[in-house]
Amino acid sequence: MTSQVCCRWLLGLALAGLGAGRALASGDRAGYPDFEIVESIPVETGLDNPDIRNTAEVWLELLQAAKKSIDLEQFYICNDPKEPLEPIIQAIVAAGERGVAVRVIAEAKFSKIYPDTLERLKRSKNTAVRIIDYAKLAGGVQHAKFFVVDGAQVFLGSQNFDWKALKHIHEIGVRIGNPEAARFYSDIFELDWNLADRNDKNLLGRLLEPAHERVSIRVIEPAGEVLQYVPVASPVGWLPDAASWEEPQLVKLIDAARQQVELQVLSFSPAEKGGYYAELDNALRRAAGRGVKVKLIVADWSKRKPTILFLKSLAVIPNVEVKLSTIPPYSGGHISYARVEHCKYLVIDGKQSWIGTSNWERDYFHQTRNVGVIVVNERIATTLHDIFVKGWNGPYTSLVNLAEDYPPPRIGE
Repeated sequence: MTSQVCCRWLLGLALAGLGAGRALASGDRAGYPDFEIVESIPVETGLDNPDIRNTAEVWLELLQAAKKSIDLEQFYICNDPKEPLEPIIQAIVAAGERGVAVRVIAEAKFSKIYPDTLERLKRSKNTAVRIIDYAKLAGGVQHAKFFVVDGAQVFLGSQNFDWKALKHIHEIGVRIGNPEAARFYSDIFELDWNLADRNDKNLLGRLLEPAHERVSIRVIEPAGEVLQYVPVASPVGWLPDAASWEEPQLVKLIDAARQQVELQVLSFSPAEKGGYYAELDNALRRAAGRGVKVKLIVADWSKRKPTILFLKSLAVIPNVEVKLSTIPPYSGGHISYARVEHCKYLVIDGKQSWIGTSNWERDYFHQTRNVGVIVVNERIATTLHDIFVKGWNGPYTSLVNLAEDYPPPRIGE
């Protein structure tokens, strides 16, 4: 794959017919016509940003616009016919019925827990489903959440293909309308599609040949604003382009910070079996040591040992603040694996950012399939900064209390 510089002609081409997407105004906070921040908001909370579209709307728009192909790679698919994922599933089925080639990859571990919708899709016209066993392949799971439409439109982000991700979980994702970017994520999909055929790691060497080049995209947006971004992915050793590995790119971003680092993830922990995962933890500590203000929001699911102990050890460092976020319960009763901050994004100095599918623990970068994108653009960074500040200053977050012995939250049934 060769790198490509994308200018105004590509933007016009995208708007003319390469895919879905509302015509964003030049001053729209959500982004640009070809690069749009998308959110999911837990109902009964005040986290919504009216000028940022919600996930269900964008997914439906992309899938209904598909003309040739839909390649969907997800951790799992969890549907409820009475909930907002059902119209999305119907759109995928309808796409197959009108001749669109649909391919779906799901993780083996969760395909046994949530088999129903996968079986439904298997029975659908022009639709093929494969189950990838990333534990057998690389020792982790297929944790990425992305899809590619017509080789031109991409959606990636923290949103699982789960009705709860559309209604009861705080999520951040991005819609990208760019053929070169789509090709990068399509290459990831194609590699995993071929691996999932036999789930034999001995095939990896052959499937990775020939080597690909790093993709770096530069677009001149309306009003002359420059949007630059680089697709990234994990795990190391399982990438068509070795230079696109996510972890060193994130370390590089943090090491470049001069004023502020804002990070929101479901979980951050340098703990690993038999050791300590230093790369990202040390990068944050280095930033704080040179005077950078480091702020971190994690979900209250981190109220467990040893994760909470590491968060406390980070919070005592000068220039570091760590907050736990607790989404209030739903008025209709407890919902398992929901009512949580699940976003995964990073903002550096209000100028650079990362949006991805990885939690910040070692196996997400070394053993588990994930994807992301690193962005150099002040509008995108400002949008993510505003989302971060809304959560940071809002009623759902509180600073980690070093003296408190936190009880683990109720997560499952």
